[in-house]
Amino acid sequence: MMGDFQNEDAIEVACAPSFSIGERVIARSVIRNDGTYTGKNMGELLVNKGDAGYVTRIDMFLQRFYIYAVHFVETDRKVGMRAKELCTLDYLPDDVLACLGERAT
Repeated sequence: MMGDFQNEDAIEVACAPSFSIGERVIARSVIRNDGTYTGKNMGELLVNKGDAGYVTRIDMFLQRFYIYAVHFVETDRKVGMRAKELCTLDYLPDDVLACLGERAT
């Protein structure tokens, strides 16, 4: 299902959200401030690849995309993320979780 939303022309909100509130997720890439994160300079690092957090809210952007508010506990930051920037930690096989180590707990 994730692959369907890699296309920027897709209307993501036509389908159910990829993640649920309370779901543990991990960042798939580095996220920098695009100017929408208050208190940080534009371009400043917000999330490192591999940072883990919890989905706290699900909103929409441009009535096309879901935006997942993710609380990254280690840095105590809440950052809006797209589905393509996240991966679940709640539904991964045990061997994958073992490779992730402490980041998956």
